[in-house]
Amino acid sequence: MYINIHSHQLPANNEWVIQNRYQHFDNLLAGSQYSIGLHPWYIDAASWLQQMEALTLYSTNNNVLAIGECGLDKVCTTDFALQQQVFNQQIALANTIGKPLLIHCVRAFDEVQLLLEKNKVQVPVIFHGFNKSKALAQQLAGKGYYLSFGKALQLPAVQLVLASLPLPQIFLETDAAALSIAAVYTLAAAAFQMDINVLSLQIAKNTATVFGNTILPV
Repeated sequence: MYINIHSHQLPANNEWVIQNRYQHFDNLLAGSQYSIGLHPWYIDAASWLQQMEALTLYSTNNNVLAIGECGLDKVCTTDFALQQQVFNQQIALANTIGKPLLIHCVRAFDEVQLLLEKNKVQVPVIFHGFNKSKALAQQLAGKGYYLSFGKALQLPAVQLVLASLPLPQIFLETDAAALSIAAVYTLAAAAFQMDINVLSLQIAKNTATVFGNTILPV
């Protein structure tokens, strides 16, 4: 079984997936797993408080496993001060309900780390879609954060970054890419020079550690 911790698509055969939603939190299907959050791209200055109320309301549902994507993005058009305000609120919510944070971060890693520390984050933190340098990856891992890799593993440089990290702190994902999670696993196994079944077992252990050991199908 392939574990995909971040996708915007329905699961394929032999895939356990956490689907991401940034809206329509009232339309979560029973039997599916979700992360829900206010994505920096879609924060509305006029209605974000109502968005936050809806997020808070549905965040305690049993099939909501994480808060996110949330975080900071210096490339999108959303006011950066507003992004920080909303991110602070989502860190606080995650701390209150005890669910992991799934982080979207673009050119704002210093600011994201600062806010996580300022808010005394008490839950697991996963930086999704990681494709940055080995130095940054090791810095984040050194603070106990998790990194999730996807289509960027098609780049040899990103495979080297992945291979430099402790196995207990990695996840794999597809996000919105056409690349299958099976292909991502194949790339990751090649990066670690390990059997794909051994890698699958480790990812399952990581998933149980972060999201709970009762959520995976037997």
